[in-house]
Amino acid sequence: QLQLVESGGGLVQAGGSLSLSCAASVFPFGMYRMGWFRQSPGKEREFFAAISWGGGSTFYVDSVKGRFTISRNNAKSTVYLQMNSLKPEDTDVYYCARQRRPYGLGSEPYNYWGQGTQVTVSS
Repeated sequence: QLQLVESGGGLVQAGGSLSLSCAASVFPFGMYRMGWFRQSPGKEREFFAAISWGGGSTFYVDSVKGRFTISRNNAKSTVYLQMNSLKPEDTDVYYCARQRRPYGLGSEPYNYWGQGTQVTVSS
C-alpha cells in the first residue's frame, strides 16, 4: 500500500528553523511531482510548495517564498522541507502529498497525503 510518512515536526521559537522529511514507499517516486500542504483546525488544507519529479523545478506560494525550501532525493524516495524564519502563523499540521498521475503538470491534483506532522511556532 502506498505510504507517505512525514517526520521532523516539533516546537520552535519564532525566527527559528525546522526541517521536515517525507519518506515514500511502494510507488515509483521519481515519476511524481510532490507537494507540501498545511492545515489548521477548522480550516481547509492549504497547498504551499511543490517540486517536479526530477527536482529541477520548484514552486512556492508567496507566504513561504524565501523562507521555505523544498527538495527531494529520488534515490531515497524522500522529499524535504527546510523551513527558516518561522513565524507563529506557520503553526499547522504539515502534510506531504503526491500528485494523482506521473509526470503531472502543476495543475494536476494531489490525491495521496501522509498522516501529517505538527509544527508549532511560539512567539
